[in-house]
Amino acid sequence: MTVVRSLALFVLAAIAEIGGAWLVWQGVREHRGWIWIGAGVAALGAYGFVATLQPDSNFGRILAAYGGIFVAGSLAWGMVADGYRPDRWDVAGALVCLIGVALIMYAPRAN
Repeated sequence: MTVVRSLALFVLAAIAEIGGAWLVWQGVREHRGWIWIGAGVAALGAYGFVATLQPDSNFGRILAAYGGIFVAGSLAWGMVADGYRPDRWDVAGALVCLIGVALIMYAPRAN
């Protein structure tokens, strides 16, 4: 159950961070205005709190593992929100990052 909770929190963090960055991008680069930017800033702030809910208490480990989720999630967000189509190298890179997540977060450790 801990792994499922951890993965769910990573997904929630990715939605908040990637979504927030996308909203800021839309507000600035696509000239959608301050409401979009403000919503993005709020989502980015929420991301900071979600990471604290992870069951593991090691900040460095959580952020390092989350980096892999961020990479894969960013490509997925681009596909859904902007019609981006990753090439095989994008997909391969994302898979390498997700393997890194599994190793960093869920490898058996002698405590």
